[in-house]
Amino acid sequence: MEGSQMEELTSGASGRIIPVFRNLRRSVLSFESLRRCLVFIQSIFLWFLLLLRRNHLSPSSPPPSPRSAASPAPSKRRFAFRRDEEDTLKRRALAEDLQMVLETDDWTSGCKCSTSLFFGVRRNALFCRSWFPVNGEMKGIMIIIHGLNEHCGRYAQFARQLTSCNFGVYAMDWIGHGGSDGLHGYVPSLDHVVADTGAFLEKIKAENPGIPCFLFGHSTGGAVVLKAASYPHIEGMLEGIVLTSPALRVKPAHPIVGAVAPLFSLVVPKYQFKGANKRGIPVSRDPAALLAKYSDPLVYTGPMRVRTGHEILRISSYLMRNLKSITVPFFVLHGTADKVTDPLASQDLYNEAASKLKDIKLYDGFLHDLLFEPEHEEIAQDIINWMEKRLSAGNLEGVKGLW
Repeated sequence: MEGSQMEELTSGASGRIIPVFRNLRRSVLSFESLRRCLVFIQSIFLWFLLLLRRNHLSPSSPPPSPRSAASPAPSKRRFAFRRDEEDTLKRRALAEDLQMVLETDDWTSGCKCSTSLFFGVRRNALFCRSWFPVNGEMKGIMIIIHGLNEHCGRYAQFARQLTSCNFGVYAMDWIGHGGSDGLHGYVPSLDHVVADTGAFLEKIKAENPGIPCFLFGHSTGGAVVLKAASYPHIEGMLEGIVLTSPALRVKPAHPIVGAVAPLFSLVVPKYQFKGANKRGIPVSRDPAALLAKYSDPLVYTGPMRVRTGHEILRISSYLMRNLKSITVPFFVLHGTADKVTDPLASQDLYNEAASKLKDIKLYDGFLHDLLFEPEHEEIAQDIINWMEKRLSAGNLEGVKGLW
């Protein structure tokens, strides 16, 4: 029995996205076998589509009555839409009830917070949070983009540490995450998340003119931030980006998975791989942090959906092909013991990116969720120190420009 157990799947963007295919390694012997298998699968799929079309156009079958033809499919769609909408409203209520400050916090008296809805580029309602320092002049703004399957409310402690240093904080739940619209854990396109991130940044810049802005992204959120910042109009609005454990060089369990993923993501995009383990790979060395994450009803702990997994492979592949085109100032942080995303890929980002201002810090023995490790306050302070260094460098450049 022990030999047949499948490897656990994290709630993040694991390098083993589809463990249900793991046993294929024993049966697939060569690249030629893989190719034949793929051709066979595609042939069956095309035959199935042709058969469906033939049945649809067959003159021997009597035309259905208008009532019978119109009612089943729309009623199913209405039911699915109503179910997803009810689930969204439940999650949004939970998100609203989540405490953004704690009475025991040293930073509570100097912080004000609020929640709101932001309508993304596809008019989806996205749940947002903000934290602002009450005293002193605001140095800058950090915009938090969370990782796959989690939500921005998990970063409240990080946000309060930022406000204690006079940084304002905004955070947004992706589509299908936290209190935002969409089926829980389902991402139809990470390009939509990238576009929503850019639109959210534009809104914040318009509401806070003259205040420097930074983007922060964790794991798959790091990939989203990196791709967003690769667009010149978005890079121009930023002082820099901060990436923790970014999802770069993400690979499927077997080459055949990457080959068939585009096909299955079109045919059954919302299908869940039942073989994925809900407990996941350990992402923190703090047992309390693990318990809090996987008992949080706003964290999606179900099997990964097909389209979501394909989107992670797609954005990861795109970024690895375009590392040399990255010019935005960045600070990348990664734990060397991370089993979810590859710390060597972060090193490659640092080595290959064309950015003139770039920094990297690798934490020996640390796991994936750096801001939920026992040393999270020290890691957050490293980020704050880097932001302040960037602001100081910007001020010096401004002074030189005057002379």
